[in-house]
Amino acid sequence: MVGQFVISKAGHDKGTLYVTVAEEEDFVYLSEGRLRSMEYPKRKRRRHIQPMNRTVEEALCRKLHNGEKVYDEEIRYAIRQVKV
Repeated sequence: MVGQFVISKAGHDKGTLYVTVAEEEDFVYLSEGRLRSMEYPKRKRRRHIQPMNRTVEEALCRKLHNGEKVYDEEIRYAIRQVKV
């Protein structure tokens, strides 16, 4: 699920588009590059998100899976490509 686009279904951020940057058992960590940066991702339960049938580009996905440094600009660019 890391690297997948998701939409928040619950909470004050309802309707916000995020990228999944990490996951635990029942939780995922989400970033959108502005308020929720890569340094401070949002922790959210899996049942409170709606996964989209789309992932980030392969190079960014590989960086997320390998634990390499990912910049907020890369996340914002990926989200901008989906919104257009």
